[in-house]
Amino acid sequence: MPFLTLARAPVLAAAALAAAAPALGAPGAVVTTPQVRAELLAHAPEGVTPGKPLQLGLRIEHQPHWHTYWKNPGDSGLPTTLAFTLPPGFAAGDIRWPTPKKLPIGPLMNFGYEGTLLLPVEVRVPADFAGETLPVRLRADWLVCKDVCIPEGGDFALQLPARAATAAHAAAFAAAAAATPSPAGGTKAGAEIRDGLLHVRISGLPAAWQGKTLQFFPETAGVLANAAPEQGRWEGSIWNAALAIDPQRSAGPQGLPAVLTTAGQPAGLEVVVQVASPWPPLAQAAPAPLPSLGAATVTSGSPGPVPPPVEPPMGLALAALLALLGGIGLNLMPCVFPVLSLKVVGFTRHADDRRGLLAGGIAYTAGVVLSFVALAALMLALRAGGEQIGWGFQLQSPAVVAALAVLFTLIGLNLAGVFEFGSVLPSRLAAAQARHPLADAALTGVLAVAVASPCTAPFMAASLGVALTLPTVEALAVFAALGLGMALPYLAASAWPRLAQALPRPGPWMANFKALMAFPMFATVVWLTWVLGQQTSIDGAAALLGLLVAVAFGAWALGSPSLGRTARRGFGAVAMLLLAAALAWAVPSWRQDAVAAVPAAGGTAGGEAADGWQAWSPERVAQAQAEGRAVFVDFTAAWCVTCQFNKRTTLSHPDVQAAFERKRVLLLRADWTRRDATIAAELARLQRSGVPVYALYSPGVAGPRLLSEILTVGEITAALEQLPG
Repeated sequence: MPFLTLARAPVLAAAALAAAAPALGAPGAVVTTPQVRAELLAHAPEGVTPGKPLQLGLRIEHQPHWHTYWKNPGDSGLPTTLAFTLPPGFAAGDIRWPTPKKLPIGPLMNFGYEGTLLLPVEVRVPADFAGETLPVRLRADWLVCKDVCIPEGGDFALQLPARAATAAHAAAFAAAAAATPSPAGGTKAGAEIRDGLLHVRISGLPAAWQGKTLQFFPETAGVLANAAPEQGRWEGSIWNAALAIDPQRSAGPQGLPAVLTTAGQPAGLEVVVQVASPWPPLAQAAPAPLPSLGAATVTSGSPGPVPPPVEPPMGLALAALLALLGGIGLNLMPCVFPVLSLKVVGFTRHADDRRGLLAGGIAYTAGVVLSFVALAALMLALRAGGEQIGWGFQLQSPAVVAALAVLFTLIGLNLAGVFEFGSVLPSRLAAAQARHPLADAALTGVLAVAVASPCTAPFMAASLGVALTLPTVEALAVFAALGLGMALPYLAASAWPRLAQALPRPGPWMANFKALMAFPMFATVVWLTWVLGQQTSIDGAAALLGLLVAVAFGAWALGSPSLGRTARRGFGAVAMLLLAAALAWAVPSWRQDAVAAVPAAGGTAGGEAADGWQAWSPERVAQAQAEGRAVFVDFTAAWCVTCQFNKRTTLSHPDVQAAFERKRVLLLRADWTRRDATIAAELARLQRSGVPVYALYSPGVAGPRLLSEILTVGEITAALEQLPG
């Protein structure tokens, strides 16, 4: 079994997304998924005439209740992107976005489309074109959402006759043109900022619009609070609106382009609101804006990233079986050892009580299964909001890593005998704990899931990816099978009398054994401190160590059985002061702005690390392939034990390094230690929900070859030998 990713917090929620790729083989004009039917259309009523433009477009027919997004998707989601490959001299323009509609999802407000949508693009034909046909290739990517969100994409191709008219879809292009917002000629749009609101005044609107309820769609993402009420009103022929400003905005432009819509009008009006007042400073550093799959522009001459070949679909039964086996394998992962230490201590305490062992095993199983199901349900709910996050995202938060380090420190100190929980907890709570040992067993199962959930065995990658594309009930069934597999060995052992008879009888040796079990806890704290140092800085790691010292002192002061009441009060007051000082030192160093300032492991953006690895980006992969160069991408994270194991063994092996150099392979590292929506989206396109992932791109080959999660020197050198050159 491999070493895999380390402990998670109980508040796990991941929006691992499964990409739907086109069918294998040569691309055609249509790509169909369970959610949409996408088709590349053309409109050239005079043929491909030199010097005259023609129309291309992607038509997306959504299944009921599914939607895709506008160029400003709103509070979540991603815009559709189109990348055309055309002969030299041809140039594709920008997408002419139809008027969107508002798509409320819980507390969020998104902008997009349902039903049938056509995204038209005008193509300039060179004056010297003399060909018989025009080959058109398109790479399109879109995010389609309903209860869940799925990144999808496809490769399309058309051969347009140059001398014959192509006008079968004239009505579709005419309808798209009628739905495209038009400039609002003669209008004046200004705004000023007062009391944290953007006060907009627009005059000169058409008479047919005046007096009606208007909706305001900002074209710039991340400026306004989209879900807040617009508070629009008319003063004669002037429309006024007070729009809430997003406190976490990513920009504050002087000219804010927007689209106005109203009932009864098929298309909106384009306005540019001139903001006279300066934008107020941010109350706190805003997180980096969520990267999109390429913004709302169309390029020509360079195809977008090509998804990997689609593997045959996996059925629910097989996915559940692999999840069950993977759950059993979780018990062999290093990140689960600390919790298993607690279970072994419980076994020795109740060796003579077979009924108590069995009841504890059932309670532990219930805690594990219900926790996995609850985490999966939360994950699916976040996916429905369009979050670009993936499996293990919570360990990208320094606060969560620090909380886990504090938790394992306290457990270790308790096992080592530094303090007793019964002395710290209120007497009523301590008595309840003693009266309800089954609740303790169930909560141990919850803790086990918290630290084990990211530890997915290699054969689980596909089953988890499939689970995230299944209907909600079936997806939850797969995660329930995962939990049952994890709890199964302990449940079987608690129900097997011979095991209880083979255990040593309780005695003085148990005190030493309990203290011994503290050291796996402390080893986990060392690992978590290293992870937090990778996420923030050496100051962040030192701040965590200071906090742990304060926590340890407080646990001893309040819970040591050797201290009297007066000593506890005195030392406890000092401990509270130390804890407050440690938090005041630590929290600022863990803030997101401090985290964002730390360069990613493996090299800075666009730069090269000392070991030859460079920072990954989709554009870097496409550029290298266009140059005829192979690319190896390491999707990794500091909190992923398997990633670090492979990095220090196989990827650093002299034979592997020599093979990389001999084949001139570009080495790119996609560091997921901190949250990165672009990496999350790429993992979803590769039909993977977490790291490690190793992708080898060969020049001229559509899609990468995915290697095993546990790399071997033989596997990687054999794959490199198959590269051309």
